[in-house]
Amino acid sequence: MVDNLLSNDLDYILSRTLSLWNELKDQRIFITGGTGFLGTWILESFVWANRKLKLNAEAVVLTRNIDKFFNKCPHFMGDKSLKFVEGNILDFKYPKGKFSHIIHAATDSNYSKISSWDMLETIIHGTKYTLEFAKNCQTKKFLFVSSGAMYGRQFGVDVINERNLSHFDTTGLMPSYSIGKFIAEYMSNLYVREQQFTIATARCFAFFGPYLPLDLHFAIGNFIQNRLNNEPILVKGDGHAIRSYLYISDLCIWLWTILFQGKNLNAYNVGSNEKYSILEIANTIANCMTPKVEVKIFNSKKSSIADNNYTPDISLAKKHLNLEPYINFNNALKMTIDWFHKQSHLNKLVL
Repeated sequence: MVDNLLSNDLDYILSRTLSLWNELKDQRIFITGGTGFLGTWILESFVWANRKLKLNAEAVVLTRNIDKFFNKCPHFMGDKSLKFVEGNILDFKYPKGKFSHIIHAATDSNYSKISSWDMLETIIHGTKYTLEFAKNCQTKKFLFVSSGAMYGRQFGVDVINERNLSHFDTTGLMPSYSIGKFIAEYMSNLYVREQQFTIATARCFAFFGPYLPLDLHFAIGNFIQNRLNNEPILVKGDGHAIRSYLYISDLCIWLWTILFQGKNLNAYNVGSNEKYSILEIANTIANCMTPKVEVKIFNSKKSSIADNNYTPDISLAKKHLNLEPYINFNNALKMTIDWFHKQSHLNKLVL
């Protein structure tokens, strides 16, 4: 691993999932979206468990650009438990052989840099193409990594549960992403009823931690970058939107648990129920180091909190799988900031 910078996180993930991994002993798992923020952590935790528990498992990972990934994570080069397939989710060449498990996490959520049509095609047809592969490779369990965005914009709700499926805004910034995820979920559930494998869905909300992109549309990533550069933190809205963030190690615990133990045809919200306004998050990050930095709010017009709430109801995951957020926001922020400091010092990551 990266000079042991992640060893505490990875030991923690393993300790929470220890009883689950035997299912992968001498097996192969196929992973799409395995080289982004979330996917990198899936690989980190897989490799760590595989080594520690001597599982003799293999992960085959689809990536669009293997050189770019190895530049970010050179420690994966030469790892015998990992194989990489370079290609597009829409038409990659199916790897040969059987795969007992599949994690389908491929989708570019950076909707500001991809057309609505391309976004829809990537989500819907990419999922169908991966489901066809699942049938051909005799998989037993399929995890579809979806998004809390599939609920659309919610109005007048305190938290979003798995039944809040009636609010689609087709004129907003990312309707193709929301609707694409909704259709892909529906399609995968229809598809799997005719096959021999089970499927569980993880509707991921917001999360952060090491490897988080700091220069995309993720508010918390932008705030952390401002803080690391000792710049004023820029809040583009009015700061009243409500968000919650799950630490990435907890996210890994949730995803592996849902893959191995999730009920067939069930969708689980994945996230934290520890709610904060965007302004509270900005202030916490501004004050987490010395000297403190200023928080600048660009929109003085106050919005309705009830109209901008992205917080999951996680009671179903707790009831079925005994999952909950284990690491609170302040501790997660400290660990994230510490990692970026150390990684920057080693010149292994361009911030």
